[in-house]
Amino acid sequence: MKRLLLLAACSLAATVALAQTLYKLVDKNGKVTYSESAPKPGEFDGTVTRIEVNPNANTATLPKYEGRAADPATNPGGRAPSRDAAQQKLDAARKALADARENPSADDVTRMGTKSGFTRPVESEDYKAKLAKLEADVKAAEEELKRADGR
Repeated sequence: MKRLLLLAACSLAATVALAQTLYKLVDKNGKVTYSESAPKPGEFDGTVTRIEVNPNANTATLPKYEGRAADPATNPGGRAPSRDAAQQKLDAARKALADARENPSADDVTRMGTKSGFTRPVESEDYKAKLAKLEADVKAAEEELKRADGR
């Protein structure tokens, strides 16, 4: 029985130790201040609200850290990309541009007849936009490679 009472007293003491008390003080002008101790009587002209805080109930789940992007263009102040990664990105961008130029689909280029009986290719607006984007990707990859080289 003594052990049970001792255990109950210890758990009660631990609960009281975990609880924290804050005081919310609102003065006559509406300024709010928080304090760990109550003001002495006559020392504060305003309302005082006692707030019991349970630190175990006040937890936050932080988002998982994903790390910073390697590309300083998307992460200002970040590290420059490695040279190998930049070179691979440039090679892939150049290959995509070459593939688009060498293998246009039937929707990308149509053939128009001329007076002399020959035909000439006419690029669609979508195809022109696609090529412009691929060319911009190549230029961006070249700039990234320059940054990786320290130039």
